[in-house]
Amino acid sequence: MMFITERSRIRSFLMAGVFMLASGLSLLSAEPAHAQGRVLPDFTDLVDQVGPSVVNIRTVEKVTQRGGSGEVDEEMQEFLRRFFGQQFPNIPRQGPRNRPQPQEEERERPRGVGSGFILTSDGFVMTNAHVVDGASEVLVTLVDKREFKAKIIGADKRTDVAVVKIDATGLPAVKVGDISKLRVGEWVMAIGSPFGLENTVTAGIVSAKQRDTGDYLPFIQTDVAINPGNSGGPLINMRGEVVGINSQIYSRSGGFMGISFSIPIDEAIRVSDQLRANGRVSRGRIGVQIDQVTKDVAESIGLGKAQGALVRGVESGSPGEKAGIEPGDIITRFDGKTIEKPSDLPRLVGNTKPGTKSTVTVFRRGNSRDLSVTIAEIEPDKPARIAEREEPAAKSSASAAAKSLGLAVSELTEAQKKELKLKGGVKIDSAADAATRAGLREGDIVLAVNNAEVANVKEFESALAKADKSKPVSVLFRRGEWAQYALIRPSR
Repeated sequence: MMFITERSRIRSFLMAGVFMLASGLSLLSAEPAHAQGRVLPDFTDLVDQVGPSVVNIRTVEKVTQRGGSGEVDEEMQEFLRRFFGQQFPNIPRQGPRNRPQPQEEERERPRGVGSGFILTSDGFVMTNAHVVDGASEVLVTLVDKREFKAKIIGADKRTDVAVVKIDATGLPAVKVGDISKLRVGEWVMAIGSPFGLENTVTAGIVSAKQRDTGDYLPFIQTDVAINPGNSGGPLINMRGEVVGINSQIYSRSGGFMGISFSIPIDEAIRVSDQLRANGRVSRGRIGVQIDQVTKDVAESIGLGKAQGALVRGVESGSPGEKAGIEPGDIITRFDGKTIEKPSDLPRLVGNTKPGTKSTVTVFRRGNSRDLSVTIAEIEPDKPARIAEREEPAAKSSASAAAKSLGLAVSELTEAQKKELKLKGGVKIDSAADAATRAGLREGDIVLAVNNAEVANVKEFESALAKADKSKPVSVLFRRGEWAQYALIRPSR
């Protein structure tokens, strides 16, 4: 049996107290580090710093209205009778011959409310193009309640960036941030006029960068509350710098649902510089129609990774045609920059100054090659001309290999080659079974089979004979002016 004396009991108690005190001090010393990570950001200084640079934008549009003749027509009388009851008296209508023609009058009416921010101290203001689109008058209100009529310097619908100018000096301009330093998860703040409520502050974090929504520019995605009226306002980092222009939201209700998109400020500044210098934006073009490269197509032609932009068509006389780009090519690089997805190409080409000589890398028939192209200036889109005309059909051919794919083909006539601007190929006279399932149809022109060009029926059948019967057959074909790939999987 063990006996514990009073002295030993006291000694144990004191030692335990010392241990608990030491542990408590250790916890207290560690608490600030953990607490610091849990402290929410304080935006008050940022609001004081950037708030005076944010403006409210109201727009007015002119509308033409026909003046009334003072009469009430039968439909209106019926409506009034239904609303007020049968006691509502009938108002006699004037006959059509005696009815005076209504006069047209022009008046102004409010069009919308948006936001913007002061770009320079001498009165240049940046906003969204859709905020000022169609406006006959733009009114800019500063935080100090001064109001100015603004002149639209230029608006670019592709990027949704606009610049307006007010007659004022000594204005508080924003600081422009470095978009490359913006990180996902970083706190950001927005100031704008949602639903006309001026100088409203909302905050959140960066949800994603380079978000591709199919528009001309990749967006910054955030969870900052953005609503109608916030458009054109700044997205601000914790250093008080503008990193984007609030432009769009994803919504099924018309209101904020937790996803908003902002135009990266570096792209917006590039556009605004051109708008201020020329009133418009000059963009490059090479004149090609592009599409996505699927995983199946990439594997079947030896590209490996599904990347790049598939050239479906080349505009006649365009820089692309002059450079030697062909339908079926896959553009993998532009001026040394990798094309990961089709939308990368128009952005890179668009940002290239017209007249510049650039290098385009294409993947063709299993090999990569560099082509030199001189960039032209972008023009309004033109509808594609379908170069298709009925020609006397040549004798159809259907070898055993072609039949297994559901195809019957024939030679192209010289007139067809000339009209389609082709050196060779075979015309599909009928498509069934596996070919139909792959999307091929009568009238399509087969240009290559498994990366091998086919100039005529003989080469077509030779390419099919060499094909691995256990794998899908890759077919590059042209329909009208556009080329694309199909994978034919023979029935087993």
